Amino acid sequence: MPVTAYPEFPTNIPTHPLLVIDYELVKNGDEKEKNVLWKAATTLGFWYLKNHGAEEFVEDMFDMGAETMDLPMEEKMKFEQGDGGSSFGYKYAGANAVDASGEPDKIEFINIAKDDALSWPEQARRSYPSTVNNRMDSTIVPFVKKSVEINDMILNVFNTKLGLPEGTLNKLHSTEEYSASEARTIKASKNLPIGRQALGAHTDFGSLSFLHNRLGGLQVLPPGVDEWQYVKPLPGHAICNVGDALALLSGGILHSNIHRVYPPPGAQAGFERWSQVFFTRPGNSVALRPLSDHSPAIAEAVSKLTEEQRNVLGPGVTAVDWFNRRIKNQRVKNRTGPETWLASRGTEQGRV
Repeated sequence: MPVTAYPEFPTNIPTHPLLVIDYELVKNGDEKEKNVLWKAATTLGFWYLKNHGAEEFVEDMFDMGAETMDLPMEEKMKFEQGDGGSSFGYKYAGANAVDASGEPDKIEFINIAKDDALSWPEQARRSYPSTVNNRMDSTIVPFVKKSVEINDMILNVFNTKLGLPEGTLNKLHSTEEYSASEARTIKASKNLPIGRQALGAHTDFGSLSFLHNRLGGLQVLPPGVDEWQYVKPLPGHAICNVGDALALLSGGILHSNIHRVYPPPGAQAGFERWSQVFFTRPGNSVALRPLSDHSPAIAEAVSKLTEEQRNVLGPGVTAVDWFNRRIKNQRVKNRTGPETWLASRGTEQGRV
């Protein structure tokens, strides 16, 4: 469905403004633009990214997603991600809880591992529906490579700003090591009840998210604010944000902000909501603790944290264990009570 066919985001709905970053300027070394990116990443942790060059790939990914979601449920369930803590594959609506009450989520999606896309036609992590395999060469591999390129550039900027030895963050996110990095195409049903969460409040598990929305629905809870606010999708602009892994590695300098997905506002609520995202996550073996020994700035930041915040930031678990714990304890079939939901939480527990 062409973007122009959707109703506009309502003008009477309050939204939270995001800083706009020009990727081409960052790529070309513009220091002023890098400073704006740094400001965004260390305050709200969200920003718009324009001139990223991924629009064509994103539209093709939406087409792949529609083809996949149109498959019979019996066929999709052959590729369901399961309850063991892995997220690659298909997830049906209602598989995950959105809060401590155990309310089921309202979205379905297909996750494609970065490792499978980059090793294609060899299988690295798992198999996928024919609708995915048929578009690996033309659609998925180009989108994944472009997303990796963009997020690697952003990591390089953060590496310099944090005063880390050259290449540190990029090495921790090397494509040579298996990771939980993945491309996700998401479908949320139309006309969801008002006030019902499609996706519960959370911080992202990994390092960077590169998101493309066709409709509103994303909401953020800014630091020090008690009221959720919509983020307005802008044509040609991705919405990017910092995840838990970078918050942990940076000693809380980079901010992983809590967010959720509600039904689109106004007339947009009458349409299926599609999103496309690429999640960059550290290599599976990377220990998630502040890189204080490599950066005086990180060491100083950690020294100013409360004991509770330091406990959140210093688990020292590997990236794969951090990720698997959060995925596994979100699954409704693994639920034993509110404690299961709490066990799926990340840095939002300490609001670092």
